[in-house]
Amino acid sequence: MGPDGTDGGVLRPPEGVAPSTVVVGVIGFPVAHSLSPLLHNTAFGQLGIDWASFAFPVRPGDAVSALNDARALGIRGLSVTMPLKEDVAGAVARLTAAAERLGAVNCVAAEHDGWLGDNTDGAGLVAALARGGRFAPDGRRCLVVGAGGAARAVVAALADAGAAEVVVVNRTPERALVAATLAGPVGRVGSAGDAPAMDLVVNATPAGMGGVTGGPDGWPVDPALLGPAQVVVDLVYHPLRTPWLAAAAGRGASTMNGLGMLVHQAALQIERWTGLEAPVDAMWTAVAARLDA
Repeated sequence: MGPDGTDGGVLRPPEGVAPSTVVVGVIGFPVAHSLSPLLHNTAFGQLGIDWASFAFPVRPGDAVSALNDARALGIRGLSVTMPLKEDVAGAVARLTAAAERLGAVNCVAAEHDGWLGDNTDGAGLVAALARGGRFAPDGRRCLVVGAGGAARAVVAALADAGAAEVVVVNRTPERALVAATLAGPVGRVGSAGDAPAMDLVVNATPAGMGGVTGGPDGWPVDPALLGPAQVVVDLVYHPLRTPWLAAAAGRGASTMNGLGMLVHQAALQIERWTGLEAPVDAMWTAVAARLDA
């Protein structure tokens, strides 16, 4: 057996699992740091079902082999993280409309004829915004900074939720245009100068990760352009309060970190796999305690 796989395969069967236990997991590389197993296992415990989630390291280029191994092992579903989302999208039997539109998969579910690929990232953010009645995109103006996978998922989901306008800001205009196109007629490429007119401002870049931001020129959007009437979201969740979020709060904006999207995208995965309503409050508590530790 190799150091990261089964005999001749990619995935190692989890040890000490009863034959009756339904197994799911997360694949990516690196993946040891992933909070998905914690979120999934918290949900399974609250739901009282004999399921368990594990992290499976899968290197780039091994997505097809990993999916084949998972099916042979009877694994019911997988969360998919970087750098495998696009590879998995090309390897599954079917894609949901969201995954097909984005060309990226963050969740697969076993069906009788093969894997179904889905993408719950953007819907997870919309659900997190809705929590507690914080923000509903319908009819609102939204700005998204970034054009990577997370940004594209957010752009598409905001448009699907009825946003009146979705403005994409990115250092590379060509990538910004690709992302904005996902919003259809309400999408356009813009600049940080559009921020004062927006109801929602989302940072979907890694800026601020680890608590480091390079001063005003390094902000996703200059906090001076933000104010009390706005909701400001940073998809970074380590730290839970980035310098940019702190600066936005100082300007009176309502702020939210990336923990909500992390929890709710996992909750949607749980619901797809089990057909049961995910215990979001318990999942939120568990991951917040881990990050505060």
